[in-house]
Amino acid sequence: MLISMMSNHFSVFKYLKMVRGLNLIIVGLTQYFTAIFLLHEGLSWHLLNDQKFFLLVLSTVIITSAGYLINDYYDVKIDYVNRPDRVIVGRALKRRWIIIAHTAFNFIGIGIGFYISPTIGTINFIAAFLLWLYSNQLKRLPFIGNFTIAILTGTTLFLVGQYFQEREYLVLCYAIFAGFITLIREIIKDMEDLKGDEKFGCKTLPIVLGIAKTKQIIYGIVLIFCTVVFVLMSSINIVFPITLSVIMIFLIFELLKADKIKDYGKLSTFCKVIMLLGVISMVWI
Repeated sequence: MLISMMSNHFSVFKYLKMVRGLNLIIVGLTQYFTAIFLLHEGLSWHLLNDQKFFLLVLSTVIITSAGYLINDYYDVKIDYVNRPDRVIVGRALKRRWIIIAHTAFNFIGIGIGFYISPTIGTINFIAAFLLWLYSNQLKRLPFIGNFTIAILTGTTLFLVGQYFQEREYLVLCYAIFAGFITLIREIIKDMEDLKGDEKFGCKTLPIVLGIAKTKQIIYGIVLIFCTVVFVLMSSINIVFPITLSVIMIFLIFELLKADKIKDYGKLSTFCKVIMLLGVISMVWI
């Protein structure tokens, strides 16, 4: 009886699940990895003691958290079809509290950004607005929603380069890498979520063009991705673009065979692994 009552109430665990706590940790660590290994050639007390950089990372995590909240708020009906076991909106947390938390988080994240610098504050404001617009409209449109999230993912690394004003070319290379792999993953997720998206009138690529043509678009993006990374990074570290190309060939072969929801789910997870490996590779650049 007690367990049943507790399960109907909000918990920290359910909140962290809703805002993708693990994803937020990865976002923060990625920004610190960028500062440590791309810009400072190792961990230093100066970096650990840099309070404004900590606030930059904190603001990014807060705004990302707000983005997850508003996304689940607008997607609750779709999620009941695609991921019924993950629905928290209306169960563990009332809808009005999600809106309040989303608004508060955005004000805090944007405010911290302007405290650091007008440029960081402006970027945070644009990011928060785009995350809301994505959840409200863009994610239901073909490609533009995917592209928006890809740009915002790359921006998390760009912010670090903007803050330190050092080795901006190298940071840009990794920002492009993060953007491309996110774009591919977002399109694959649309194939995974086709059933619920179609039921509620979304116009994602798989719905508009079909699975076969969507796969062809991904193949084209992968080709452009590998070419761009090779051109940008071959003079810095040839191992990175070669390794990436091999991994992406494997992804293409798996995508060719994929025809079930669980197949697309595995490919989406694999894209996360590629992103994580990319972050780890900063240690050797």
